[in-house]
Amino acid sequence: MAAKNKPLKTFLSLSFLFLYFFSTSQPVYEFRGVWIATVDNIDWPPKKVFNVDSQKADYIRQLDLHKKNGMNAVIVQVRTAADAFYPSPYEPWSQWLTGTQGLLPKPYFDPLKFMIEEAHKRGFEFHAWCNPYRADFDIGRTNISPDHISKLYPEWFVKYGNQTFFDPGNKDAQQWVINVMKDIVIRYDIDALHMDDYFYPYRIAGREFPDSISYKNYGNKLSKDDWRRANVNYIIEQLSIVTKQQKPWCKFGISPFGVWRNIDKDPRGSATRAGQTNYDDLYADVLLWLKNKWIDYVAPQIYWEFTQPNAPYQVLLDWWNKQTYGRHCYIGLGIYKAGTTKAWKDPTLIPRQIDSLRAKSNINGAIFFSSTSFDKNPNGWNDSLQKNQYKMGALIPKMEWTDSIKPLKPFAEFVSSKDHRQNVVSLHIKKNPSSRPIKLFIVYKFDKGQSITNIPGNILKVVPASSEETVALPSYDRQANKLAVSCIDLANNESELYTIEK
Repeated sequence: MAAKNKPLKTFLSLSFLFLYFFSTSQPVYEFRGVWIATVDNIDWPPKKVFNVDSQKADYIRQLDLHKKNGMNAVIVQVRTAADAFYPSPYEPWSQWLTGTQGLLPKPYFDPLKFMIEEAHKRGFEFHAWCNPYRADFDIGRTNISPDHISKLYPEWFVKYGNQTFFDPGNKDAQQWVINVMKDIVIRYDIDALHMDDYFYPYRIAGREFPDSISYKNYGNKLSKDDWRRANVNYIIEQLSIVTKQQKPWCKFGISPFGVWRNIDKDPRGSATRAGQTNYDDLYADVLLWLKNKWIDYVAPQIYWEFTQPNAPYQVLLDWWNKQTYGRHCYIGLGIYKAGTTKAWKDPTLIPRQIDSLRAKSNINGAIFFSSTSFDKNPNGWNDSLQKNQYKMGALIPKMEWTDSIKPLKPFAEFVSSKDHRQNVVSLHIKKNPSSRPIKLFIVYKFDKGQSITNIPGNILKVVPASSEETVALPSYDRQANKLAVSCIDLANNESELYTIEK
């Protein structure tokens, strides 16, 4: 019997070692985000649910699921079509929130303030996602309110397909977009301003985008393609400037379509055959924005499998890894496609994509589209994240160019000693009064004899921080373990660890 069992024991031992190595190789700092789309109620609020308490409960439910899955950031759409999920001095309340554009929520609340606070309670970053140019999501189906900007200044807008857009070449429209987003940065405690892939709209076959009037007025002898790119460049540069002027620690990020340019058009492009690209069709010169340091991060939407014939995941991952210009890069993963094809029925696909991006030196994490795709645990990916890829906590990577000075380490002491299981009940953590502003306390647990350093698997709890906090701790063996705490500032710099003495 012993001889027969030996191969099994060897296999189990090797499996254990593999899992141990895999889990301990997880990074301490990794961006793990989820997009929460509000346009057409894709993720939130649920369709035709206008009860405020029900809306709040569903948002909290989603955050709790993402916390369980190991995420540390949410990217929430707060401006979908020149509307607002907050009280805006510029634009009307969104129809996706109240059912009627311009109608206030009842009972009244500020959804953006609520969403930020709930995200921060869980140690998440909150990125405010805005669509820059869309004004009517579906002409004829949307009841545009009389005070909507497209009604007040119709000359700023053009119709293309079944949607209405700000004309990106109109100077007044450009300033309006800048003012709206600047207002969000000033008034709300957001961690980042975020824009998606909708710049000039995706081309409709046989139909030219109708911007000939503004081109005639403002073209400045540029070719139309170069002029269109210049229009988008201007918005990006200005938003970068106003964001940093108001809050130097607030990030500005872009999530472009996954292909910048095909190599047959430009030797700098990727070895892909995408039908449309950022540079040639959306007029988004993302590489210029990275090179000029106008954006803090890029999150290309690589929503394809490894075997996709025209835009393979690995080809694009390799390409973006070489194009970051020292900025952060988070890969957009298309979890929403689960079950749609043979490739997307493979339960190993998302884990392999995460493993692959982690092997790249210039890739700093991932963002999943989109939130409610996780509700049914597609292909068991929730289980996989919880047990393997995101089993251990991770902190948001810092951005050296924003601020690299560490805050002073906090102080901590036990405020209740033991319960009947010899477990610590709570911990009092206090900011060093001489330190810069902080946003999080991190509690680490170590085996006695283990080196005190911030490594994956040692994070016991992440706590939103004021000047001091009393923290209830998860159960742990006080006789076999010791604790240390650190703090995180607004730029995600982590202090040295403070070891808690008995």
